Amino acid sequence: MENQPDKKIAIIGYFTIIGCIVAMIMNGEKKYPFASFHTRQALGIFLLFFALGYPIGYFDSWMVTMGFYLFFFILWIYGFIGALQYEQREVPVLGKLFQKLFKGI
Repeated sequence: MENQPDKKIAIIGYFTIIGCIVAMIMNGEKKYPFASFHTRQALGIFLLFFALGYPIGYFDSWMVTMGFYLFFFILWIYGFIGALQYEQREVPVLGKLFQKLFKGI
């Protein structure tokens, strides 16, 4: 893994929104395609989680809340495992959208 800086950057991107920002900065100069792909996926997951989290809180239902958290946890795990295995797999349902929205990253 020491000779794969793009894999390290991709993995860092999945650790909180701060990690995603750090990954974008680390990938800024050289622009590794693999790191950019996973940074877009992670950024999409985190931003959508924060954007939908507040409105979901208004449902005041543990079933809705747990479904919300479970959905995003599965997306995060799927993306993180893809980064660990050095594969460019889009996260289910939303991966293509994230790649289009954040194509400048």
